[in-house]
Formats: sequence, C-alpha cells, structure tokens
Amino acid sequence: MRQTIAVVLLLGCFAPGAVAARYPIAVGRSRLLVTVYKSGLFSLFAHNHEIEAPIASGSVEFSPSPAVRLQIETASLRVLDLGVTAETRQEIQSRMLGPEVLDAKRYPVISFVSRKLEKTGPDQWRVEGDLTLHGVTRPLTFEARQSQGVYTGSVTLLQTDFGITPIRIAGGTVRVKNAVQIRFKIRLRHSRPAARPATDRIE
Repeated sequence: MRQTIAVVLLLGCFAPGAVAARYPIAVGRSRLLVTVYKSGLFSLFAHNHEIEAPIASGSVEFSPSPAVRLQIETASLRVLDLGVTAETRQEIQSRMLGPEVLDAKRYPVISFVSRKLEKTGPDQWRVEGDLTLHGVTRPLTFEARQSQGVYTGSVTLLQTDFGITPIRIAGGTVRVKNAVQIRFKIRLRHSRPAARPATDRIE
C-alpha cells in the first residue's frame, strides 16, 4: 500500500513576486484516498480495498523557493470497503496496519516534501518531491489541477518500492496488485473563498 500517501500542491493561486507566506492545509476539508486492487486466479471472489488516509498536518509556502509539506499518521488510515461485514473490515484494517504491510507501530508517520513545482498549463502543475512510507524514502512525481480553490490529482505507487510485499492468500490464487492508486483533494486555509462550494467527494 497508500498516499497516499501524499500529496499536495499549490502554486499559481498567487501572482509571481507575491510576499512570501505559508498557508496550512485545511485538514478537515481535504481528502486522500488509496485504492488497492485485487489480482490472481480467483480475484473475482475478492474485492478492491478503499482506504482513507486523513491528513494530520501540512502547509504550502509561497516564496522564491516554494515548499509543500504533508504528514499522515499511519495508524489513522481507515479501511472503507463496502459490501463486507464490519468484522471483515476490521480484519483487513488490522492486517493493513500490522507488520505484514504498513507496520504502523514501527513506522508511525507517512510524509511528503516537495522539491519542485512546475506550472504546465492554466491551473495545472507538475509536482516533484520525496515520499517517506514504511521507513523508505522515494522520489514521487505527479500532476495536479486547481479548480475553485481545490487541488486534485492522482498518482500510482509500487508497494515494493517501499519495502512492502503485496499480500497473497489462498496459496497466491488471490492477491493484491503491487501498484496502488492515490487520489487527493486538497484545500488551504486562507481568506479568499472558492467561487462556489465544492464537494469533498473524490470520484
């Protein structure tokens, strides 16, 4: 597994040369979802996992060298899977946070720190940075788009890049794919509101 996760971006909502300022992420109004896909001979009888990764803290600094930082507490990740019993959902949750996968006790924090933000079009950016997950730090690059003050995008990670072995059950006939997808919707806390309310739902 995610970055969830991470992830965040914001540059361009202020004109070049603006006074340097740091804006915190509106953690209660931002969302990061991780999708872990099924695979294997009998994957038809398994299901994809949807995981919410609440953002614990983060900020965006607008300056000649802009900086984006984001942190997630590993233990706060929550399995959202629909169509399964509460007991099954809890079993998935325990396994995800346990030593087989994220090992939340040993690696309590997931973080992302940007190194470069490049404007690629109207309200679009290419974000490069470093993601630390499961005690391993790897470079991460993704595209982001802004609309009505909301920054959205997605990125795909490989679990093995972060020292995580994708889970296999039933002798390997059911397993999860190495690649997982992270989708995000990020808002900042600042005085200028969006043109109209936007939903927090991630499609």
